[in-house]
Amino acid sequence: MNFLQFFVWGAWLITIANYWFGTKQWDGTQFGAIFSTMGIASLFMPTLMGIIADRWVNAERLYIGLHLLYAVCLIYLAQVTNPDSFFTVMLLAMCCYMPTLALSNSIAYSSLTKGNHDLIKAFPLIRVWGTVGFIAAMWLTNLTGNKATEYQFYIAAGGSIFLGIYAMFMIPKCPPQHLTKENAKLSELLGLEAFKLFGNYKMALFFIFSMFLGAALQLTNAYGDVFLSEFAFYPKYADSLVVERSTIIMSISQISETLFILAIPFFLKRFGIRNVMLFAMIAWVLRFGLFAYGDPSSGLWMIILSCIVYGMAFDFFNISGSLFVETSTDSKIRSSAQGLFMMMTNGIGAILGSQVSGWLIDKYYTKPFDTLAGLATRLETSTDNPKLLDFIAGKGVQITNGTFDSAIYLKDWQHIWLAFAIYTLVIVIAFSILFKHKHDPKDLENTGH
Repeated sequence: MNFLQFFVWGAWLITIANYWFGTKQWDGTQFGAIFSTMGIASLFMPTLMGIIADRWVNAERLYIGLHLLYAVCLIYLAQVTNPDSFFTVMLLAMCCYMPTLALSNSIAYSSLTKGNHDLIKAFPLIRVWGTVGFIAAMWLTNLTGNKATEYQFYIAAGGSIFLGIYAMFMIPKCPPQHLTKENAKLSELLGLEAFKLFGNYKMALFFIFSMFLGAALQLTNAYGDVFLSEFAFYPKYADSLVVERSTIIMSISQISETLFILAIPFFLKRFGIRNVMLFAMIAWVLRFGLFAYGDPSSGLWMIILSCIVYGMAFDFFNISGSLFVETSTDSKIRSSAQGLFMMMTNGIGAILGSQVSGWLIDKYYTKPFDTLAGLATRLETSTDNPKLLDFIAGKGVQITNGTFDSAIYLKDWQHIWLAFAIYTLVIVIAFSILFKHKHDPKDLENTGH
């Protein structure tokens, strides 16, 4: 279940930018809106589906239905021909998919508990197969030549249909637990009691930083693969491994995740929750900074190292942040508080990051080129290079006396990544100054971590 759960996401999440910018050639501001659909859906759908699973419908039935609907949305998405409709269909797809992340965890916890398994020991070994599934989907999309085609959505849809059918016959029943009192207040029913945590200075500060860092979490998922693919515009890099197998290179990030998960207990016990979160933020600065100066030849090591530090950047903040919430809140609102943490990172933070980055890149870091000489200089080649002329022809642009009949737009990736690096560096400095949390090893023992 975990393998397929993330397979159907990994088949398109990293490569959709190649489809958007390369095949469809739609603009960057609209692409930011596409990635914000995950955040919009995360604001309300997991909570809504959680209430339904808690009170009325078996979790596994809801899970099956949502995955089949997700598949239908993806099949239709592959046939959409304009960006506005694409946004609408993608939002519907995310409204179906995002709740299944929480439902898959609920189903796993329920099944493991019934089998008398130790959740702390058993679940991580199961959850890691989700990352394996994500990597497998990335490799399949790349190796089949579909990282810039609509078939990436068909691959994901096929996996989701298979998962739905598999779940019908193989996943144990998870009936409603009716844990919420019938006469509960609406705020309690919706998990809004956790918002009282904003009255606590330390918790409010933590959630605000979660939102700002959440804005950075999806940036490399959104733009990483297309960044590597666009090295094909440079004749000297056009045939490089990085260009041909960009998605596989990016999958090093997910492989790194599986390794850093194993290192988390050591770092938490040695350095404490606050410092581990700080390490994660520093890793984000390195992630973006290394991308800024990396290239497919002499700078290949920077690209590889950037993918490796991603594991620390992603895992250390998400897990240590979740643990901070676990050890700092009352048990009565702990689940709601965890939901609030996810809403601030994957909801509000993701929406802000996607929308602002899309606008920023389109407004300040996408440059037009009107002449052959100007483009050749930018791409570090000669005006008569056959690969350059093939690239121009592929854009459908005609050349008259060295001038293009329509502009060719290129992104200034180095300054894009540097802008993101500076943004996360500001977060690091502010967090280190403002957020104080004393490390107590007993916190880890009390929660069983």
